[in-house]
Amino acid sequence: MITSGFVRTMAEYNAELNRRVYAAAARLPDAARRADRGAFWRSIHGTLSHLVWADQMWMSRFDGWEKPGVKLADSAGYVTDFEAMQALRADMDSRLQDWAGRLDPAWLMCDQYWFSGAVQRDVHRPRTLLVAHLFNHQTHHRGQAHAMITAAGEATGETDLWLLA
Repeated sequence: MITSGFVRTMAEYNAELNRRVYAAAARLPDAARRADRGAFWRSIHGTLSHLVWADQMWMSRFDGWEKPGVKLADSAGYVTDFEAMQALRADMDSRLQDWAGRLDPAWLMCDQYWFSGAVQRDVHRPRTLLVAHLFNHQTHHRGQAHAMITAAGEATGETDLWLLA
């Protein structure tokens, strides 16, 4: 069962891992961040940009954040400047932690209704599932970015939740 305590833990973990990944990526030359490395979103930059887009999209549904101005297919190019993306990511992580801190457990027990651009129809799913997806999606793609950063010669430090909690 997803609880508000789980959401707070994952929001804190998410923010810390994003700090580590962005710090390691910042030590790489821009060309290395943008190099096509064969990942789904092609590059380190594209993958991190997609994550900013996706978190902003989900939080627009969960907490009224502004929706991204581009479609999913264009999310790898959503934020073109790395330094701007790093600052946006830090701000988003702070806002996500704030949301997690004030999350009403009763809100989690309801369904979320929205129009999905990905499947082009109205959908609804349990919020517990969608919040778990938010963090799972972040971990999945951040893991891809981590692998690309490691292959490029940089290190992020420890990434295991149980060692950081």
